[in-house]
Amino acid sequence: MDEVEIEQMRQRLAELKSEHRDLDDVIARISESAPFNQIQITRLKKRKLLLKDQILQLESELLPDIIA
Repeated sequence: MDEVEIEQMRQRLAELKSEHRDLDDVIARISESAPFNQIQITRLKKRKLLLKDQILQLESELLPDIIA
């Protein structure tokens, strides 16, 4: 990977982390107000899990393999 690709991956990682945090806030706000839509919360949580998987994938690609 060249420096441009690495920087693009880092930028994408930052965007994913930001969206993940935003979803945390949205889920918390929706859960606080009664009554709330359980289906909507479930969809948001699934999206959050998908983001987490993408974050972990990018982080593993960015970290160099270290042989112990």
